[in-house]
Amino acid sequence: MSQTFDSLGLRAEIVQAVKDLGYETPTPIQEHAIPALIDGRDVLGQAQTGTGKTAAFALPMLELLDLSQRHPQGLILAPTRELAIQVAEAVFQYGKKMGVRVAPIYGGASYTKQLRRLQEGAHIVVGTPGRVIDLIDRGALVLGGVRYMVLDEADEMLKMGFIDDVERILRETPSERQTALFSATMPDPIRRLAEKYMHDPVNVTIAQKQLTVPQVEQRYYLVDEDSKTAVVARLLETEDINSALIFTRTKLGAAKLAETLLLRGFPVEAIHGDLSQEVRETVMRRYRNGVVNVLVATDVAARGLDIDSVSHVINHDMPYDAEDYVHRIGRTGRAGREGVAITLVTPRERRWLRTIEHFTKREIVRAKLPTADDVRAKRDLAFITKVTETLDLPDLDHERKLVEQIMDAGYDVHEAAAAAIRMARLQERLRPIEDIPDPVMGEIASRNKRSDRSGDRYSRGHDRGDRSRFTDRRERPMGDRPMRSRSFDSSDEPRRPRRDPSEREAGMVRLLIDVGRDDGIGPGDVVGTIAGRAGIPGKAIGAIHIMKRETYVDVMEAHVDRVLKNMGSGAAVRGREVTVRRAD
Repeated sequence: MSQTFDSLGLRAEIVQAVKDLGYETPTPIQEHAIPALIDGRDVLGQAQTGTGKTAAFALPMLELLDLSQRHPQGLILAPTRELAIQVAEAVFQYGKKMGVRVAPIYGGASYTKQLRRLQEGAHIVVGTPGRVIDLIDRGALVLGGVRYMVLDEADEMLKMGFIDDVERILRETPSERQTALFSATMPDPIRRLAEKYMHDPVNVTIAQKQLTVPQVEQRYYLVDEDSKTAVVARLLETEDINSALIFTRTKLGAAKLAETLLLRGFPVEAIHGDLSQEVRETVMRRYRNGVVNVLVATDVAARGLDIDSVSHVINHDMPYDAEDYVHRIGRTGRAGREGVAITLVTPRERRWLRTIEHFTKREIVRAKLPTADDVRAKRDLAFITKVTETLDLPDLDHERKLVEQIMDAGYDVHEAAAAAIRMARLQERLRPIEDIPDPVMGEIASRNKRSDRSGDRYSRGHDRGDRSRFTDRRERPMGDRPMRSRSFDSSDEPRRPRRDPSEREAGMVRLLIDVGRDDGIGPGDVVGTIAGRAGIPGKAIGAIHIMKRETYVDVMEAHVDRVLKNMGSGAAVRGREVTVRRAD
């Protein structure tokens, strides 16, 4: 028999607050984690996105607070400002009847308000690692009284290069504190962190055969890269969308797609790393209030966004990481609702799609793209529905008089209605129904064209006794699997041929890191660590050449000193301490 919140040992005010928020029974992660945390045990929790992790660690923290003390007793670390805001709001709602004081602190916002909240006293602080360290260094945040520490989405903090900052913060808190670590996945560096800083933790793992929830319908469309915007437009017109999240790989891609869709009359906003915190909060408020129902986002910008009613997730660009796919589609199908996850796949990405299926243990079904006639039929149905709803309105006297005037002028009522319909639907011209070519035929034609060019090159090289150009790897067609991203949230830029490691981009300085392929290092690890620790944009990082035991990375000259300073003692990539120096 399932437990209730009353049976978990929580005080009456917390239970009532939870019930007021519409929670009826605890989720599995809550059933197992809450009693252990109330008993004073450390907890190492693993569960997928959307399973109720926030309440699992927040409710016992509230239960154990000493409300007579105004200094920070609880500290919750989150990887992004959006997640910090979301968690802080949730903690406040859970503890509202107790009078709990919560201080959210995160980058991209004014110090003044955050400092004032700390000065006025806060029982619980929720923050991002960078701003927490900043306030510690300023003497504004003292963690000596912290009794309860939570690391939320620890795997994301690892990916974003914050793990060293997390260790620094852990060292600032009392060693006898109670610690909870929650993560969707448990890579080795996270397990090592737990072993080092946690005391005999209770392991709570909500195991599932599938990493994606069964009520999410997963399908994909095979498309050309150049047709993606047209495909998204068709889907937005033919799917029954309550609200949608569309994921792109880059900031520029998100901004361009949102602008194009907006010009076509779709209610859409973009959220990405270039937006100020004030603008981001305005965008999210408009989205949550239904002013817009489509949000275009990058993975980094979307981390921590908690929107319960997302009906559709559309992967405009496939993620480079199978775990990111799980995080993306975990935005829909929450709390037992049904959801739809759609992925646009180019012919070259089909092999990577199979990898994602293997990782999630779930088939992603290929679907047939809606036709132009399907779009027109959907438009007609929507228009007829709107007209019939208007016909049911009580006061149409003025409109009837206009119809009579038109008839008195000698026009047929049917012709007049047809003219009115055409006028009413003029805005649909903003949404051209573009032709979408068959991607498979396009791939075959492209392959034949490349083959012809390669044959010509070979013939010319052979005539000269020089076959090297034909065998040069830079002239081979790219493989099926997409390249790993050079930056988590970088500007859009065309893919370039692989460069010789001896070459250097203009305006860049070459740095050397003493780890490489043998250490399991990837481009994302390098970018995440440097950008996260030094606080520089991903686009400031140029070419990355990963060798067997060392890595060369180009950094814009203006940022080099900052990188060298912040990548000094204690810097680590994938949990391994590294040294960084100029390569020449």
